[in-house]
Amino acid sequence: MLNEFKEHIEKTFPEIQKEPFLIACSGGVDSTVLVHLCAALKLDFGIAHCNFKLRGKESEKDAKFVGQLADKLQKPYYIKSFKTESYANRNKLSIQMAARELRYEWFKELVKEKGYSWLLTAHHLDDQLETFLINLSRGSGIEGLAGIPGKTDWVARPLLGFSREQIVLYASEQGLEWREDASNTDTKYLRNQIRHELLPKLKELHPTFLKNFKNSLSYLSGSAAILEQQADELRNRLFQSDADVIRVDCNKLSQLQPLDAYLHLLFKDYGFTEWSDLQSLLTAVSGKEIRSKTHRLLKDRDELLLAELRDGNYEEYEVFKEDKGQETPFRLVKQEVKAIEETGKRIIYVDKETLNPKLVVRKWKKGDYFYPLGMQGKKKVSKFFKDEKMDIIAKEKQWLLCSGDDIVWILGRRADDRFKVTDATGHILKITWLE
Repeated sequence: MLNEFKEHIEKTFPEIQKEPFLIACSGGVDSTVLVHLCAALKLDFGIAHCNFKLRGKESEKDAKFVGQLADKLQKPYYIKSFKTESYANRNKLSIQMAARELRYEWFKELVKEKGYSWLLTAHHLDDQLETFLINLSRGSGIEGLAGIPGKTDWVARPLLGFSREQIVLYASEQGLEWREDASNTDTKYLRNQIRHELLPKLKELHPTFLKNFKNSLSYLSGSAAILEQQADELRNRLFQSDADVIRVDCNKLSQLQPLDAYLHLLFKDYGFTEWSDLQSLLTAVSGKEIRSKTHRLLKDRDELLLAELRDGNYEEYEVFKEDKGQETPFRLVKQEVKAIEETGKRIIYVDKETLNPKLVVRKWKKGDYFYPLGMQGKKKVSKFFKDEKMDIIAKEKQWLLCSGDDIVWILGRRADDRFKVTDATGHILKITWLE
């Protein structure tokens, strides 16, 4: 196996021959073999182990084993303990998902902090098959069936082409020691049911099942790559970026057939999964929206507006405070000047004496009105937005500078006539909206 692994590294992961990397090692047979294979090739690496505190003394023995393995091979190692159960409860996660989040967050920090280029994990071909069957049972698209990627931004999985049988055989032939995790045999978990009950039957029915699956996975991965290329071309044609919003023409989108397949292809990367809801959105009234965990899709006239969900609800901020400075998501600068000079969308001049000492910026509210500069009479802000042909997301993002209950400025769009500079103005205040 060592020669095969060496050839695989040279062909597929040449960068880890030149750059230091980190190996995630649980102490189980898979990661222990990966450590020994890399050591046999005299590669430059460190070892990281997570103690999730889930198995009492056994967890402590796992950590001790990994430390001893690293010392024996004269490799640097890092061990961190986690309060996994409390993290899972606090974030309403399963123990498995909590452990996954904790370990990858730490691995990422460790890679960056210690100057490693990659994290290597010991996922193998049997893991691929288990993942394929789990995703198949959940109704996954081709990207889920294509399996675990061999390489992502900072994670490499050089054992994906090797079966568990090959790994165990190598460990036995080399006389290696490893740790057994009793939870890996607990069939209350779906993956373990597949591993211990379904896969043996499949291999028994067809002796070359795993080899054939490896070939099929290669075809699926190739097809997924072609589809992703097609998706990129379609997004370039249909998705129009406008600041931090993406506009999609509903009519052009509706013409794609089969529509549900195209919707999946184009929007899956934004976390959407309910394709019937997305399809209904194409013919819904303006203002209707659906959300994923990371994005929102909002119907606005003949377009869908795709935007990232953002934390926080910036309702109101006081500006120009003397004590604490500004707390707005942007900068407003005031300056007393003698005359009106530089002008632009990001600058207004106002009569200082007409302003309330307390100035705030806030989002617009239903019923808001102002007196547009240069016009007679008042106008509802909602009507102004409509005349400006602003979409729903742009309206939500719009800031107003207010003096008390009165609107001074719809930032970047229109000032209020009541605060304008006149011949009777004694003190002119210039307010600039900076990026």
